[in-house]
Amino acid sequence: MIAMPRSHAGGASVALTDLVHPRNAVAHRVAERIRAQLDTIAAEMINEVQGQIPEYARPGNPTYVRTVRLAVEEALRQFVSMLERADQSGAAWRELFQAIGAGEMHEGRSLDNLQAALRLCARLGWRWLVDFAATEGASLPELGALAEVIFSYLDQIADASAAGYAQAQAAAAGEVDRRRRRLLELLLADPPASADAVAAAAQSARWRVPQRVAAVAVDARSALSTPPVLAPDILVSFDRPEPCLLLPDPLPRARARGSALGSALASALGSPPGEVLAAVGPPVATHAAVRSLRWARAALALARRRILPGTGLVWCEDHLATLVLFQDEDLLAVLAARRLAPLDGLRDSQRELLAGTLLAWLQLEQNAIAVAARLHVHPQTVRYRLRQLDRLFGPDLRDPAVHFELEIALRADHARRLSSDDNPPRCP
Repeated sequence: MIAMPRSHAGGASVALTDLVHPRNAVAHRVAERIRAQLDTIAAEMINEVQGQIPEYARPGNPTYVRTVRLAVEEALRQFVSMLERADQSGAAWRELFQAIGAGEMHEGRSLDNLQAALRLCARLGWRWLVDFAATEGASLPELGALAEVIFSYLDQIADASAAGYAQAQAAAAGEVDRRRRRLLELLLADPPASADAVAAAAQSARWRVPQRVAAVAVDARSALSTPPVLAPDILVSFDRPEPCLLLPDPLPRARARGSALGSALASALGSPPGEVLAAVGPPVATHAAVRSLRWARAALALARRRILPGTGLVWCEDHLATLVLFQDEDLLAVLAARRLAPLDGLRDSQRELLAGTLLAWLQLEQNAIAVAARLHVHPQTVRYRLRQLDRLFGPDLRDPAVHFELEIALRADHARRLSSDDNPPRCP
């Protein structure tokens, strides 16, 4: 706002508190003159504001015209009250300008127009005081003190308007957040909400409905120290027992966004480097978001057990086969127990060597040379192990129909062994 220095004449000055003292004759004469001419002064200010600031000129909107007039007239009345008494604690005018500041926010404008209007009114008020001083013979120190009252008061109006604007901004942001959380609940409902309900909620939440989404399951075991700073199109819910996010249109820039997402979560969760923070589900159609979240949670659970490798973010798309294998662990255990029963009587070290060799043999189309290269052993060693396996498994080892189940059982067994802290993996 405009700052006005104190005026001095012959080394004398009039203090602001002295000027607004109830017994000060100059202040009372100014107050009486303004009260007598309030309609005229208000009309002049309104005309100037509406002429200079098009946003405030709305002749077709009588409600808006009344609001502008009310603001100017109330500002003048409060100024008169300030001149007549030093007590400036009245709340009514502050509430009015807080409401005006809030209105500017709701209209989608900044406070620039309002501040410009205040400057215009201050200039007109200053001209009026100069004319008053010339007519009434007020001294220069008295005129300077009156100017300080004007500009101090306008600063208070600006502060009240800014406070109302900030409160409205916070309330609007909170309302948008609430609507987005509601939208996320609809998108993750099981069974899914109707397309019309989602579209209406998305419009209310200012969110464009994408073609595809990917859900992100966040580790709920870590305390959220500060809200993560995320892209505005990401839907967030950290209020759930199992926090989650929803990434719109995750491909083809998912990995780039994932890097930023991982950094934001690491900062918010205060987690050490290398710790698994979240799992990103496969991209799906928007109406199937709950499926992506289900798979993401499954991946996160497996990553915690170290069945899935990863740090920061675990991507389901990198581990689809393992996720499929572990969808029903009880049934998988039954299959593994049945197909790997021939290995049960072996020592752990021998069992691990033979299981690793058999898995590589199945994956590499029963090519002993390729198996030896993968395991970094001599081909004769591989052939020796295969003879041992043939004695243990018998005809099953030569039955192509059994090979698929054997590979599933071996992969599950291998994943479980990797996840065990007590059984670190060893080279075959």
